[in-house]
Amino acid sequence: MNKGLTIIIPAFNEAQAISSVIEKVQITCSDIITEIIVIDDGSSDETSFLSQQTGAKVLIHKQNRGYGASLKTGIRHAKTDFVLTMDADGQHRAEDLRYLWEIADSHDMVVGQRTKLIHSSLWRMPGKLLLGMMANYLTQRRIPDLNSGLRIIRREVALRYLHLCPAGFSFSTTITMALLSRGYSVAYLPIQVEKRVGKSTVSLKTGLNTIILILRIAALFNPLRVFLPLSILIGGIGLAWGIPYALVGRGVSVGTMLAMVTAILLFGLGILCDQISQLRLERFE
Repeated sequence: MNKGLTIIIPAFNEAQAISSVIEKVQITCSDIITEIIVIDDGSSDETSFLSQQTGAKVLIHKQNRGYGASLKTGIRHAKTDFVLTMDADGQHRAEDLRYLWEIADSHDMVVGQRTKLIHSSLWRMPGKLLLGMMANYLTQRRIPDLNSGLRIIRREVALRYLHLCPAGFSFSTTITMALLSRGYSVAYLPIQVEKRVGKSTVSLKTGLNTIILILRIAALFNPLRVFLPLSILIGGIGLAWGIPYALVGRGVSVGTMLAMVTAILLFGLGILCDQISQLRLERFE
């Protein structure tokens, strides 16, 4: 391994922008880059050919496997201590790579925080806001940008959590929550993003999958943050329902009994999941 930087660029039908993206990085950051790896994720256009023409190393998925799967492939093939992920659609500016690299050695991950209030399609913003609020609660940290695609990660740290990361667009969300939940040093630096070239492949289904994924990550890293509040809430409802019955001498209602038993089961399940999660994490840390 060496202390250099490998640029990892996942690409799916990005022939319109890929050459320009790579050339700008080469011109601006040639002194800090060890290698540029483009993962052609089953493209049907000339993405691979154009990437090879620029001198980048190209790894090819014979079929489309997803954004996260491409990043996993790139990280596993990198030979440097640090890897930088960026998009192939021209959104990220080459000069921002140097900006992040300046402080990379002091952190486990450095993320480019998009500063524009609206940096995605309007229909995606409510979902992003909800996901951000959920992630902030579950990690007990304020996350300025949950799924920015421009980030530098210490490779040995990323490898510990690749098995948790999904094959789709939620890779960035997962690795962010994983590192924050486990107390790694994560820094955010403001960046500007440009309008993407071509059409985005992010859909409503992607957002719904991310919500499910966040809950799964919470159950792995901090289960009690999910189960304990639910237990208290349901137990409180049961007490509020049952006290009036008890005060008038009508005994304990069936609804109260059901709520209290459910609350106790959720609390016990949370404790059990917490112990299992700690045992599982010890295998990789």
